[in-house]
Amino acid sequence: MEAKKILKQIGEHLNEVIKQESPLGKSLWKEFITLHPADIAHFLSDCSRESFNQLFLLLPAALQFEVFEELSEPSQAYALSLMSEENKGKALNMLSSEQLTDLFDHLSDENLKKYLELLHKTARETVLALLKFDPESAGGIMDTEVLSLREDFTVEKSISMLQRLRLSRDIYQRIYVTDREHHLVGFIKLEDLVLEQPKTLIGSFMRKNELVVDADEDREAIAKNMLHYGLTIVPVTDKRNHLLGVIPAETLMDIISEEASEDVQKMSALPPLKYPYFQTSFWRILFERSYILIALLLAQSISTSVQELNASVLELTGLFVFLTMLISTGGNASSQTSAVVIQGMASGEITFSNMFRFMRREFFMALVLAFILGSVGFARTYFATYSILKGVVVGIALSIIVLVSVIVGSSVPILLKRFNIDPAFSAGPFLATLMDILGVIIFCYVVKLVLF
Repeated sequence: MEAKKILKQIGEHLNEVIKQESPLGKSLWKEFITLHPADIAHFLSDCSRESFNQLFLLLPAALQFEVFEELSEPSQAYALSLMSEENKGKALNMLSSEQLTDLFDHLSDENLKKYLELLHKTARETVLALLKFDPESAGGIMDTEVLSLREDFTVEKSISMLQRLRLSRDIYQRIYVTDREHHLVGFIKLEDLVLEQPKTLIGSFMRKNELVVDADEDREAIAKNMLHYGLTIVPVTDKRNHLLGVIPAETLMDIISEEASEDVQKMSALPPLKYPYFQTSFWRILFERSYILIALLLAQSISTSVQELNASVLELTGLFVFLTMLISTGGNASSQTSAVVIQGMASGEITFSNMFRFMRREFFMALVLAFILGSVGFARTYFATYSILKGVVVGIALSIIVLVSVIVGSSVPILLKRFNIDPAFSAGPFLATLMDILGVIIFCYVVKLVLF
């Protein structure tokens, strides 16, 4: 809360802070550079390019690097253009291989070549190898700075190596074990080195990996499997079982967060945004949102055409006023069902192996819901019109609509998954539009069938 208050004051007196000529400007600047680098990075991202330029260059060198690490990739690319050649090299070498490859997506070919030359040779080779993988795959998100031990090392030798190596990051609680050809054969826990005798070979007490993922495997599937097995770290190998890297807990959390955000956007009929909202151009967001809404609008016109063709029948019977109630109930039922399916598929509870069991259960669920809602629809119509026949028409139509809605809502996500399309696309506006069209057609057909 204190940081937000300080940043608000700085935003209100930004020119004074930049110039640092007044007592207030100097005071706020001192407060600014004591904030957490993440707060400073967030503030800079919301500034204009000119203010970003001035504030970033005023930061002390050490703080400048810390803030650089917290910036988003587009902002990092811009910050690099402001640094000296020496500082550019230092800043790049502070980033992990994954962060570097993400940053390189925002650089021109000319800058990419120049910045690669600034990296240490070993880091450059790691990055170039990583660039071969799809960003959505295990190879694209793995941490390549992973320590492994050979199975023929003794406990004593392993501890000595760990003490002599000055690792740039904390050692993971699991240390993976390879053979002479760097094939993954198992893992040990850090505490095992303390509990075992000094001359004991690591291979004699190493453990079997519960899960090993291929470098080309999709990250969403990996996250599901890690959650299923309760793992906070998993090894990544190539087709020949060579250890390439690991996916740690922090990466798992990032995957879950990003996938959840993507699903929410897809369920709202919006293609997932690659970059944060305020770092995506207005026109890009406008295009992404408008063309889908236009498509849904044109699709919705089908139900309008059906209503126009049957307007005289609906008005003559006085049942037109109940149309909104029917199609809304159908849309709600299908959306509710699809949400259950999507959540179940995301958690791994609903799979192709138990699909028929699930569909059978949902079919009986649809029959019961159709009876309940059809009865309520009958009562609602009867007390509004005092006509049993009209109540029967609405009750039958509503029952059929609910039955169809539940069946469609449960089957469409499964069909999309079968064709490797994200089931989240079936929820929200898409399914609601489909059920609006089907609801109008079903209602008009039942009215004609019963009353004419």
